[in-house]
This record gives sequence, structure tokens and C-alpha cells, in this order.
Amino acid sequence: MSAPAADLTGWIPAPFTGGGFTHDVYRKGEGPGVVLIPEIPGIHPGVLGLGDHLVDNGFTVAIPSLFGEPGRPVTMGYVLPTLARVCVTREFQAFATNRQRPVTRFLRALARDLNASTPGKGVGVIGQCFTGGFALAAAVDEAVLAPVLSQPSVPLPLTPKQRRDAGLSDVELGVIADRAANEGLCAIGLRFSEDKMAPGERFGTLKDRLGDAFEVIEIDSSPANAHGFTPMAHSVLTEEVRDLDGHPAYEARKRVVEFLTERLMAG
Repeated sequence: MSAPAADLTGWIPAPFTGGGFTHDVYRKGEGPGVVLIPEIPGIHPGVLGLGDHLVDNGFTVAIPSLFGEPGRPVTMGYVLPTLARVCVTREFQAFATNRQRPVTRFLRALARDLNASTPGKGVGVIGQCFTGGFALAAAVDEAVLAPVLSQPSVPLPLTPKQRRDAGLSDVELGVIADRAANEGLCAIGLRFSEDKMAPGERFGTLKDRLGDAFEVIEIDSSPANAHGFTPMAHSVLTEEVRDLDGHPAYEARKRVVEFLTERLMAG
């Protein structure tokens, strides 16, 4: 059984400008808003499969095309040059620690715009892989009520300092911690236990600052794990999902939908 995948059918693209940047945003669905930030190499069929799943569960989903070619399948010949390009782009600052990344200004503006045009209490933001930490940084804006960090990999974890870094500036993390303490903001983080690209030290930093407001879902990918995940397992919500009850990535995706429903839907 393969991971859920979809194409661009029904997704409506339109340019959006915010925070000094302009990107096409693909939108679909009705209901409370969720900004779904794609993983490297872009809006691939697995990201679209996740987007369709969110739409089917009653959300309006907006996917910004920050890099790559929308709809193009994942291959190593596509991933590597895309990663090389984004790593040196000022918008993302892939190696910097304790840094506010320029792209987060765009994402906050997009979240505010989506919130203004959708029902519900606020919006969710899901970041994945290279963009995982951007979801939490977006929650500096009060429109964001449900940030989800799936295998956050920036800053790229080459040194101990980078592995511990939360992926946003201390000032931004302070705002998030204040919102968690005083406004009830909560976040979810997901990773595979052996994933070196999304180090456990990063979640440790976030847990220390946010406490019970940061829910950690860690899936066992150690040798001889019960579900056969390899030590290279990485994409919790896309490539590793199988539509089987009890499958850890499937259950993690269910928990994300439940979290978004709890946080965003009135009632």
C-alpha cells in the first residue's frame, strides 16, 4: 500500500502578496482555514493528498507554493536541486539560529487573510520538513490558533546548537510562550524517533519553553520497530502514511485533524 496522493484537480491558484513576498496560493474547500505549507520539493502529490484529506474533513485549505513545481512527483533529481536552491535563499535562512525568517512574515499575512475569509475561531498552520518550524513562527499572529510542526528541519541540524534551535527567534518564541500561558495556545510536534533531520533536541527545547502546551507525537523508527519504518523515515503526514487503522502515521494524521477540529471549529 502506498501513501495517499492526489493531483491539482479542484485547487484554485491565485497570487498572494504579504510581508514583502508574492507567491501563488492554491486553495480548496469550505470551513475553517488551514494554511498547509509544503515540504521539499514543493506541492507534490503527497502534499495534495494531505490537502484533500483536510478538505474532506471540513476545512478550507490554502497551500502556498514557496518552491518547486506544483503537482510534480517526488524524485531525487527533483529534491536535491530544490533543496540546494532554498538553502541559499534569504527568505528561508536554512542554517541560521535564533533568527526570524523572512518567509514567516508572508505566512502570517496569509493566515490573517485566510482567517478573514473563512468561518471558525481562527486558522491552523501545518509546516513540514524544511517548513516545519515556520508553522510555530506563524503563531506569533493571533489569527493562528493551531500550529502543527511535522518533522521541523530548519535550521539544518549540522551542529549541536542547530539541533537544539527551535527554528525561530527567541523573541518569537517568547511571544508563543506568552500566548500559550495566557491565551491557551497549543501546538503539536511530530517526528520519527530516528530522524536526524528533525532532531529530538529541537522538540526538547520547545517542550522546555511551552510545557504541556506542546504535544509531542514521536513514532518509533528504531531497528526492528513493529511497523517496519526505516531509520530514514521522515515525512509523518505524507510519505509514511498508510490508510490503515492502527498505523502510527495514520493515527498521527487523525490526531492532527482532531486537534484542528477542536481548536478551530465553533461549538
